[in-house]
Amino acid sequence: MSDSSSVAKVETLPVPEAGRRVLIKGQQTKAVIIDAALGLASQIGLEGLSIGALAEVTGMSKSGVFAHFGSREELQISVIREYHERFEAEVFYAAMKHPRGVPRLQAMFDNWMVQTSTEIDSGCIYISGAVEFDDRTGPVRDALASSVAGWQSALRRAVELAQEEGHLSRESDAHQIAFEIHGLILALHYEARFLRNPGATERARQGFSHILSRYACGPHPTLVAQPVAGKTRSAKTSTLKSVNAKR
Repeated sequence: MSDSSSVAKVETLPVPEAGRRVLIKGQQTKAVIIDAALGLASQIGLEGLSIGALAEVTGMSKSGVFAHFGSREELQISVIREYHERFEAEVFYAAMKHPRGVPRLQAMFDNWMVQTSTEIDSGCIYISGAVEFDDRTGPVRDALASSVAGWQSALRRAVELAQEEGHLSRESDAHQIAFEIHGLILALHYEARFLRNPGATERARQGFSHILSRYACGPHPTLVAQPVAGKTRSAKTSTLKSVNAKR
């Protein structure tokens, strides 16, 4: 039997049950550590993360935490990836259930607003991380920038689909529209988190409505505030139903 055949045979052998349990336990422990690290980073920033601080929070030894990551840098990157996956699930993928065009773009913004409202008292990894790493180089900055750029691309694509569906003007710059929508969220964080302005959320919603009005192709959806799970989010009125009827 050749060496390659021997290797292939070994690789297909079942993993012993004890080894599988150890693997699963290790994955579960790492998930717990990352969850704790994400909560800590939301409060003190990515730069505040350290193996020692995380060990104290989780009640583990430093060597135990270190064994799962190997370095502070890898810990920070793992937190960024986890935040991005949760953001995608709650903001982007949830919106994909809605029809293409303004309905989907509206859902993305609504979900983003809900996400933002929960981060007013804790903080957004995207925003705080940008402040910490805007003038640096390295894998942590690259991971953070890649996550933000990926979300911006998804937002811009949602705008382009709204243009293709005839809901927004095709002559408008999709990049500009996405830029303005992103700007609303940045302004909301500044006004609500830093200045504690109680009217910031409603102003952000009005801003989004004005963007749709400015770039609309014909009648556009009128937005009204409706309570959702203790928070307010925008809902489409009958005007939007007429837009959907054209689909």
